[in-house]
Amino acid sequence: MYSLCIHPGYAGPPFFTDDPQPVDFKHWEFYISSVNILHHDNWSGTSPHFELNYGLVRDLQVHLLLPVNYNYTPHQGADFGYGNTEFGVKYCFIHETENSPQVGIFPILDIPTIKNSEFSTGKTQIFLPVWAQKSWGKLTTYGGVGYCINPGVTYRNWIFTGAEIQYEFSPAFMLGGELYYHSADTEGSKSITACSIGGSINFSEKFHFIFSVGHSLINDNFTSSYIGLLLTI
Repeated sequence: MYSLCIHPGYAGPPFFTDDPQPVDFKHWEFYISSVNILHHDNWSGTSPHFELNYGLVRDLQVHLLLPVNYNYTPHQGADFGYGNTEFGVKYCFIHETENSPQVGIFPILDIPTIKNSEFSTGKTQIFLPVWAQKSWGKLTTYGGVGYCINPGVTYRNWIFTGAEIQYEFSPAFMLGGELYYHSADTEGSKSITACSIGGSINFSEKFHFIFSVGHSLINDNFTSSYIGLLLTI
């Protein structure tokens, strides 16, 4: 199984690529979401996961994600379980100007919480990305690269890089797409390149519906999806 399938918190909902923008100071984001991967005849993902982001100080947010993982194969049925807790800190150290992008880091710890070999390697993983973003009116693009320290006998450290572009058609609707690369994370596996399209529907300033669907392009054949509700306070 690829790391991108089991680490939704490494991503920027509803995409796998993230941005450098922290939650505003003293503000909150609450997500209830599900990430799903169809790989041949196997379904895996979260059903659901709960994500919390808080603007602790200016230009810095803390992040917590609690996933209920699942794995389903037609002949074996479904397994559910809790494997890892994700904790991270997003920090923006360069602000966007007319001629330069916004830049930030978002280190994340993926911490084994319950002994469960189905949904956890039993080792703490560390993801170290750098993200950048630039906007021109209603058009925004962001992306970057991250390195994951992935300990274990048969596991390999991996690299993720991605780029996303989106357009705000109205205050209620945004649509975008991404292209990303994920290197092999275990012995014998292959790197992948994939794409996604998705967006958000804003029912109000506080309540949002976010979604995406994607597919592999190189070295594998899988379909991904993200669906979630976001409350901003």
